[in-house]
Amino acid sequence: MPQVRRHRGAFGDDAFGRRAEALARFFGTPEYIVAQSVVVVIWIVLNSLAVISKWDPYPFILLNLAFSTQAAYAAPLILLAQTRQADRDKEHGDMIDQRHTLLEESADRQTREIIELLNSNTSLTRQDKELTEQIATLTREIHAVLTKRES
Repeated sequence: MPQVRRHRGAFGDDAFGRRAEALARFFGTPEYIVAQSVVVVIWIVLNSLAVISKWDPYPFILLNLAFSTQAAYAAPLILLAQTRQADRDKEHGDMIDQRHTLLEESADRQTREIIELLNSNTSLTRQDKELTEQIATLTREIHAVLTKRES
């Protein structure tokens, strides 16, 4: 049976790769989308209602810059997660192929053994038939000899 290996992704089996993949997976969750929407609404409301200090007045250039930075990091992380998943899928497919090959080899071996048993059984059946015929011949000869003695 093939040995199960730990996945080694694009960045190896290190903590960075695992954390990056976990973060990329988090980007697609409803929790993330809701949290980001709440932060954006709060940002816009605070900047729209602020009387004295508007750190990002309309058209919210700082917010746009934050989104651009987030996208610049999110895209490679998502690609990393997809690459690592594709590698795992390929490994899994290879393991399935190896198992199928082993099963096919085992089935072929068992089929050959069954055929050998059937052939040897056929050979034994022929031997049994020959022995039965020889016994019948000997029985007839003995009967003939005994019949001659009695007459």
